[in-house]
Amino acid sequence: MKIIVCAKQVPDTTEVRIDPVTNTMIRAGVPSILNPDDKNALEEALKLKDSRDDITVTVISMGPPQAKEMLNECLAMGADEAILLSDRAFGGGDTWATSNTIAAAVRKIGDYDIVFAGRQAIDGDTAQVGPQLAERLNLPQVTYVQDFEVDGDTVTVQRNLEDGYEIIKIKTPCVLTAIKELNEPRYMTVRGIYDNYGETDNVKVWTNEDLALGPDECGLKASPTKVQKSFTPPQKDKGMMLSGSAKEMTDALIVNLKKKHAI
Repeated sequence: MKIIVCAKQVPDTTEVRIDPVTNTMIRAGVPSILNPDDKNALEEALKLKDSRDDITVTVISMGPPQAKEMLNECLAMGADEAILLSDRAFGGGDTWATSNTIAAAVRKIGDYDIVFAGRQAIDGDTAQVGPQLAERLNLPQVTYVQDFEVDGDTVTVQRNLEDGYEIIKIKTPCVLTAIKELNEPRYMTVRGIYDNYGETDNVKVWTNEDLALGPDECGLKASPTKVQKSFTPPQKDKGMMLSGSAKEMTDALIVNLKKKHAI
């Protein structure tokens, strides 16, 4: 069985700041990390690999050369192979162009059984690339995976819902997107760190020469989505605390709501 895991290097959103003048994200000094949901997807693939001798795990990512560090982390966790899709032609791609580029790489790898991805990336929060990838590969898909079992070519999935979960059975090959409830990701092994960190040759790099995508299929020119600006929402006014009896607080609330023309 061959499992492909899609991973993304993202800025640590706990460290992200917005320039109040330009309304753009300040990237200087912001650390990059492996997207959390993608880490859950990788962990589940590695758990399957631990349970069987016939499973290989390949991680693919699209990004700049520095994303090799994130892929080295994936290798140090236990992945067998890491591929970085990196080319100026891919730059500026939205989810439409990104999913098209990744789909081309998945086809090039070929002979896969499960394509795993995180539910969404914390930098964009669109949750679109996984489903779009499934559509481009013409594969069945289940999103919000919180548990699953593999029996031959059948995958039984628990899909998380707001008020419970549903059980879905699908055939491989298929696309699954993971949520944090699926597992607790492992840490890198000492041997994995020793073998992979600082070793750039362990990560394969595919450019557009390898994927042969046209300008209308990848990158900025193939992206219909246009982001006008990013901004920090204005801070809300301080809340009003009321005290007194229930009637006194109710009367005060009504007065203030009338002043704001809410009632």
